[in-house]
Amino acid sequence: MARPAPLLTLRNALGYLFILKELIIYQTRLVLDMAKFVFVTGGVLSSVGKGILTSSIGKMLQARGYTLSVVKIDPYVNVDAGTMNPYMHGEVFVTDDGGETDLDLGHYERFLDISIPKFNNITTGQVYASVIAKERKGEYLGRCVQIIPHITDEIKSRIKSAAKMAGTDVLLVEIGGTVGDIESQPFFEAVRQMRLEEGFENTLFVHIALVPILDVTKEQKSKPFQHSVQELRRIGLQPDILVARCRDPMEEAVKKKISLFGSVPLDAVFTSYDAESIYQVPLELDKQGMGNYIVKRLCLKDGKPEWDPWVSIAKSFMKASKVVRIGMCGKYTKLADSYVSITEALHHSAAKVGVQASIEWIETTKFEEDTSAVCTLDQYQGIMVLPGFGARGTEGKIMAINYARENKKPFLGICYGFQLAIVEFARNVLGYAGADTTEVSPGTKYPVIDFLPEQKTIGVMGGTMRLGAYKIILEKGTLAYKLYGATEIYERHRHRYEVNPEYWKALEQSGLVLSGWSPDKKRVEFMEHPGHPFFLGTQAHPEFKSRPGRPSPPYLGFVEAAAKLVT
Repeated sequence: MARPAPLLTLRNALGYLFILKELIIYQTRLVLDMAKFVFVTGGVLSSVGKGILTSSIGKMLQARGYTLSVVKIDPYVNVDAGTMNPYMHGEVFVTDDGGETDLDLGHYERFLDISIPKFNNITTGQVYASVIAKERKGEYLGRCVQIIPHITDEIKSRIKSAAKMAGTDVLLVEIGGTVGDIESQPFFEAVRQMRLEEGFENTLFVHIALVPILDVTKEQKSKPFQHSVQELRRIGLQPDILVARCRDPMEEAVKKKISLFGSVPLDAVFTSYDAESIYQVPLELDKQGMGNYIVKRLCLKDGKPEWDPWVSIAKSFMKASKVVRIGMCGKYTKLADSYVSITEALHHSAAKVGVQASIEWIETTKFEEDTSAVCTLDQYQGIMVLPGFGARGTEGKIMAINYARENKKPFLGICYGFQLAIVEFARNVLGYAGADTTEVSPGTKYPVIDFLPEQKTIGVMGGTMRLGAYKIILEKGTLAYKLYGATEIYERHRHRYEVNPEYWKALEQSGLVLSGWSPDKKRVEFMEHPGHPFFLGTQAHPEFKSRPGRPSPPYLGFVEAAAKLVT
């Protein structure tokens, strides 16, 4: 007869309890170490405000002490935004590491004061190129490569890699376009799968759509929003939070209807309504309880948010009585999103100075059609000549630069505007008739602006410009040095052309100051006129690093100079 097993001793029981305790702690750590994922989608129409909403969600989490990063998914088949027309897609935002990305990455960086890598802008072109390359290498031998699982696996891998590389508490993922777009479907399917893989408590779906107000009846209409949610649910996604984009705060009856037909609790419905400044949006959403709801839904530890620094910044953007009129001379002026980082840098600077920047767009082709029209620039306190490519409007830009220089109007030239300021000086001060950039006039007698040497043998257009952040050395005693207060700075670039070294000596001998250089002194980065109230040009794009409360130095100096002319 077998001997009965002895009863558990107290020592053994305590030992088992200790092991169980350690196992629970280990599993808890695994859960806590997992990144949380917030997916933001949009409906009814594009440009509904997904970028600002995503940034605002990030700000609410940041105010509660959580670290985060952001991914933007763009369903177009382009590999990146670099070869797209700004009229069609808006500004190309450049990252520190040289990515040509969607403009929403600029919103994320400005709101959250973080630097986002180019890897965080995922496109259909990138995903399919990667999968096809793997297929050609034989990584899928014996298998039929399909949308599911191969394309969706690649999408999930990129999202998870972004979270791992950032090492943050939360990764925000904005899916571009509109629910129902055929090109977006693989991305929606991928995030649907992520809900299953990562778990309910680690994933959150936020959907924003338009609630229009009829001009005749003044009614807020929720039907477009309802159809948008139905389309989302049809493809397998049930949103956790619904945000109505509306001109005014949402009426309670409309909110209840959206809650009912969207199958979410009433306290998970919010309104992103028109604010005086976009930097007020996270504060308004947090007042509605959105921040607390997100933290609770993601099983994060809640705490009192620290809003004081951001409240101070948001208040600085309230309308000021003193208005500075800025004439923006460019060629993509019919779509303000073409220059969104520039306009934000001007608003950051105006808020810091305590004035309001009135930004007015000027298509420079009108100066070419009627040369007397350039005199209309007299009504502005500051004149900017904007970045761009190609010949259209170039002569009009040069006329605007000449007007600013001769009439002592504060002037700021960015990238192409900087290059054309060199052309204007060569023509009208050095007397080099016909001086030009070889981008416009390859056979010019005086090529004061020419191809970068390394660009002359490049045959591929996408991603081949001089891109990303580069060190710049500023000359002491110059305006550029005074603005930055340093001799070494880093600014982001996006260009193929530069000031031709053959003309440096002539330019300087005629009074132009070349005030910023690459560290090897092979490239001019800044130029200025010492006898002018404010005349500065830069090859860089300092607007990409401007932040609310901490504006870009060239833009701040420009607005300060312009404000002095307001009577």
